[in-house]
Amino acid sequence: MSAPQDIVKQVEKLREELEYHNRQYYVLDTPEIEDNEYDALFRQLRALEEQYPELDDPNSPTRRVGGQAAPGFEQQQHSLPMYSLDNVFDLDGWSAFVDRVHRGLDGFGRVAFWVDPKLDGLACEIVYENGQMTLALTRGDGVTGEVVTTNMRTVRNLPLQLKSSPLPTRLEVRGEVVMLKRDFQRLNEMQEEEGNRAFANPRNAAAGSLRLLDSSITAKRRLSFIAYGVGDVAFPEGATPWKTHGEMMAFLEDAGFTVPFQASLCESPEDVAAYYQRLTDERETLPVEIDGVVAKVNSLEAQQALGFTARAPRFAMALKFPAVEAETILESIEIQVGRTGVLTPVAHLQPVEVGGVTVSRATLHNEEEIQKKGLLVGDTVKVRRAGDVIPEVVRPVTEKRTGKEEKFVFPTSCPSCGSSVERLPGEVALRCLNVSCPSVMRRKLTHFVSKAGLDMTRVGVKLVEQLIDKGIVSHPADLFRLHRAELHKLDRMGEKTIDNTMKAIDAARTESSLERLIAAMGIRHVGEQTAKTLARSFEDLEAIGAATVEELTALPDIGPEVAGSIHAFFRNADNHRMIEDFREIGLWPRGGKGEEPVAESAVAGKTLLFTGTLEGMSRPEASKLAEAHGARVVKAISSKVDYLVAGAKAGSKLRKAQELGVEVLDLEQFLAMVQAPGAETPAENAVEFDTVSEGSAEPEKAASDAQGTEVETRSAGSADQYSLI
Repeated sequence: MSAPQDIVKQVEKLREELEYHNRQYYVLDTPEIEDNEYDALFRQLRALEEQYPELDDPNSPTRRVGGQAAPGFEQQQHSLPMYSLDNVFDLDGWSAFVDRVHRGLDGFGRVAFWVDPKLDGLACEIVYENGQMTLALTRGDGVTGEVVTTNMRTVRNLPLQLKSSPLPTRLEVRGEVVMLKRDFQRLNEMQEEEGNRAFANPRNAAAGSLRLLDSSITAKRRLSFIAYGVGDVAFPEGATPWKTHGEMMAFLEDAGFTVPFQASLCESPEDVAAYYQRLTDERETLPVEIDGVVAKVNSLEAQQALGFTARAPRFAMALKFPAVEAETILESIEIQVGRTGVLTPVAHLQPVEVGGVTVSRATLHNEEEIQKKGLLVGDTVKVRRAGDVIPEVVRPVTEKRTGKEEKFVFPTSCPSCGSSVERLPGEVALRCLNVSCPSVMRRKLTHFVSKAGLDMTRVGVKLVEQLIDKGIVSHPADLFRLHRAELHKLDRMGEKTIDNTMKAIDAARTESSLERLIAAMGIRHVGEQTAKTLARSFEDLEAIGAATVEELTALPDIGPEVAGSIHAFFRNADNHRMIEDFREIGLWPRGGKGEEPVAESAVAGKTLLFTGTLEGMSRPEASKLAEAHGARVVKAISSKVDYLVAGAKAGSKLRKAQELGVEVLDLEQFLAMVQAPGAETPAENAVEFDTVSEGSAEPEKAASDAQGTEVETRSAGSADQYSLI
């Protein structure tokens, strides 16, 4: 029996609405709904599709989460070859290319160029039939690629259905699969936390993630597709083919694709040279790794006239950036132990400037990485900043060895506690499994009191480290059993400071929320958002511990891997004792209230960031007030932020907000908004700025367990083709 017509319409409406919000979030960077609202729509659609399997659609938004592992990738030939690009490495090479273009286009008149950043990712081709995505291929050898359709459906900014009109009956869109720098940093942090090998750079991460046989893992890797051209195109009868590359790119953007940021039409070769120089200077501020600039003759007729060599188009050239590397000495290798027990080797380098930043340390990730690169202590090494952010030792300069260099021997016991280290099945990293290891406990305790944990004001990292060093504290619950006499033993602890510290500890014990305690406990894979979900769904820690994996997986935002981690954590004997200690000392917040009601206000549904010193209110207090009125508070500035609330000494976040065009408020204006339902932003004293292009967002600083690591056109019946890279 077929689905009722009202169900068919409901499914169509849900799919359209979800894809609209996908585009708002992943392409336009202007989300209109909160994650929990999106998730509710998603669950509603998935339930209907399961109830009415005849409504199955391979391009449904529910396919973006991936599925079971595939047996392997099929291969398929491209309709038109995907050519490589010829390269030049300076402006003299660019001038020689321009001369060749002018000779080849004698009689064409003035030649303009379409230029955009050369993205460092994996080239792919996405095929659409009548606006529906049907196939995705990697570039492969340029003639034959691997079929990665299922994995590409998980890429959130890739449109699965095209909306522009008129649509080509067949359209092959070519572009680059990339990983943004911030997503690369988060992935590597997660890789090292789980004892897996970190990726060397965003390109490797993107390529490796796209070619995973399990598309559900690909879905978690936050890949992006950026379109830069087309292959085979069949226009419907009566449609006007594009005449320039710029017109083609405008169509792709209107159709829903993310196109290269800062792409531009250059009217002369000199304009291209200036564009290249500008991006050479700005590359470190861009959100994605690039390795140069691509310039194409803008006229499609001129492109066809120039044609191709055996491997590359004659109408396009890549102007590559000079390598940003430096030489220095690998002075020593230190092993650091993270809060999950992972042993991370860190290179201590003779300080050297790389891309405008002084680098003195870099993570070497694990023992296998040191062996693979053949590094010796005392080597002269090449250093670069992977992704223009994370310091990386590239290779040794073996020709400069003197014979005094020494092989580094990875320890077989923990350098902190002396326990034997082990490599768990399926992991690359070695771990200390001693839950009482001082280094592990130090990391766990500093996390417990940090902003990512209980956010214990006046109980900072330095105080906790003193307490650990003097043997006063070894477990989180010990903090709440402190006596004044013990604090007197510490440096710079007068009576007033001790009073404030004791009050802060007591406030944390009696006022901490369940979600903050969950986040503080350091459960693997559990961050602030998952902690909120658990706190809303369960009454207390005991109830979470009693939940089955199936019950946990049924919650929004929690998949099988996270659920398994939570379940295992609460069944560990040491963790169970810690939780009982919390109950005993009165650190036992309650949750289970479901979605918290919010007060109506003008900030409801908006994203806010607080920076600087706010007069009469701390930033955590302001954040809680904003969240109570329906706002989402974030910690990093980006174009997704609606309002930056700035106090005194606001610093770099204020400057970045000005560059991004984010509206800036003072505390008084913010308070007026939360007190006035539906009020407009106060006009008086409001600061306005010109909006810059997307992609100016400041990359988030990398974090790792190694603390402190600076770290054709073819109209119907026509044989004309566009064969574009």
